[in-house]
Amino acid sequence: MSQQTLNGKIMLVTGAARRIGAAIVTRLHENGARVAIHYRGSADDAQRLADSLNRIREDSAIALQAELTQIEKLPLLIDAVVDWGGRLDGLVNNASSFYPTPLGSISEQDWDNLTGSNLKAPLFLSQAAVGQLRSSQGSIVNIVDIHADRPLRHHTVYGPAKAGLAMLTRSLAKDLAPDVRVNGVSPGAILWPEDGMTDAVQQSILRQIPLQRTGAPGDIADCVLYLMRDASYVTGQIIAVDGGRSIGG
Repeated sequence: MSQQTLNGKIMLVTGAARRIGAAIVTRLHENGARVAIHYRGSADDAQRLADSLNRIREDSAIALQAELTQIEKLPLLIDAVVDWGGRLDGLVNNASSFYPTPLGSISEQDWDNLTGSNLKAPLFLSQAAVGQLRSSQGSIVNIVDIHADRPLRHHTVYGPAKAGLAMLTRSLAKDLAPDVRVNGVSPGAILWPEDGMTDAVQQSILRQIPLQRTGAPGDIADCVLYLMRDASYVTGQIIAVDGGRSIGG
């Protein structure tokens, strides 16, 4: 995918109805791609996004529902994309669960939820997509997290799950070369959690960011676009988009 256009390319983005996923879908679509918008429960948001994109270009977007932790159904999601678009050129593993799990309160369900969405699903969805991506000389981009390398207090399951996704990114890059490129993007402080965060915690995070501000979903989308469209000689890399937080404030 070294050409400087995504015209005619079919892209699947998971967890794409809202927030960063929606920004990624929109950016890929702006650059010519036809986009499959995966969602789990946000059906209305996903359909509204698809409808808005289809008003720009007819039949350029579709909303598809799937529970990604039901591994046996993931090939059906890939089949649905290919039935619609005829091929698959790019997969963005963006869907993620995120919540604290203080030590002493962690349940097996927490483990299953957080590792399932952040590590298990990206592996098995990538595996289901391999045949199509090899045929198209396509690309995978995994949305990792700077906390794959920098532990976040009380997120004792989430951090290791994302660390596993970082290693999965590098492992897939080696296993799928030279046919399929696999890279990752590690966001920093882009959007505050929807369940709230105190001003004191937000200010503490901002003090750790050399650029002294949060990023925007478009910053992540721009990096995904680069990796999908422009980075023909880049594989196995994880790019931090974090305002410099990972190097220390």
